Amino acid sequence: MKTLKGPAIFLAQFAADAAPFDSLAGIARWARACGFEGVQIPSWDARLFDLKRAAESQTYCDEVKGILQDAGVALTELSTHLQGQLVATHPAYDAVFDGFAAPEVRGNPAARQDWAVQQLRHAAAASRRLGLAAHATFSGGLAWPFLYPFPQRPAGLVETAFDELAARWTPILDAFDEAGVDVCYEIHPSEDLHDGVTFEMFLERTGNHPRCNILYDPSHFLLQQLDYLGFIDVYHQRIRMFHVKDAEFNPSPRQGVYGGFQPWLKRAGRFRSLGDGQVDFAGIFSKLAEYDFDGWAVLEWECCLKDSETGAREGAPFIRDHIIKVTARAFDDFAGAGTDLAANRRLLGIGQG
Repeated sequence: MKTLKGPAIFLAQFAADAAPFDSLAGIARWARACGFEGVQIPSWDARLFDLKRAAESQTYCDEVKGILQDAGVALTELSTHLQGQLVATHPAYDAVFDGFAAPEVRGNPAARQDWAVQQLRHAAAASRRLGLAAHATFSGGLAWPFLYPFPQRPAGLVETAFDELAARWTPILDAFDEAGVDVCYEIHPSEDLHDGVTFEMFLERTGNHPRCNILYDPSHFLLQQLDYLGFIDVYHQRIRMFHVKDAEFNPSPRQGVYGGFQPWLKRAGRFRSLGDGQVDFAGIFSKLAEYDFDGWAVLEWECCLKDSETGAREGAPFIRDHIIKVTARAFDDFAGAGTDLAANRRLLGIGQG
């Protein structure tokens, strides 16, 4: 059995223009002071990381590792959530997602997609140079605008969308395979991969690609009213990353899952800081220990109420207290009789005259 690693923290929600959050060295030292042992880096944030340079320069990657080592934290994974979103974007979202891309490709969906694909290829090369085993991203969404079937979806629409999604991602998955790195899609509303069934549809179309895996975040499952503990039972072989994020779902006579177009504070489903929501983390950490998950437990802070730095300081001990150090022996070993094959055969009455 294996013990998972942590606590770690995803830096995307904390990077800012003021110290200590405006440089990798500063934010890494801050993370360590909060009690974290690892950091997950958003590859799009130039204040912290240069993805293209990391893909091309081992010297730069060694410098990044040195900065983190000096701060006392490990690098858990890189993230391309924003770039992955742009691998497959429905035209309805062109304007709102354009800001995720480099300025020179904005307003040009074809160029933007090519840029996003190259970003993922850079991420594969950079992850290899950094000695990482997994990578975090989004799938993007072509079929998402047609989620609710009214009016009736034309026959074959969803199948065509997933065929195209797999066609765009399979060469990227191959690049990660060459780098020896798993691609972990965060299963997330607004992405075509938003639950188990949609992940299976995509996985089948990639030929069950060995690098096609899951970033498990229970908060998104709770808000969909999906069995997030059972999800681990079904998909544990593909779960290679873990975001520790809390949420709550409080339906009322006035709103439910869809939230009534309300801001996060007024939605029935809301993200919360660790321990303030409804997610059964004791159950989750037990399931992951049972299935020998040995990746990192990474805090992703999102909360409609609590201050982010408070959430981080509280999040590190919360994760540490939930990590199960797995046992090296069975609890009833003391009662073992030390029998052998011959004794077992006698106990079963096998081969006796």
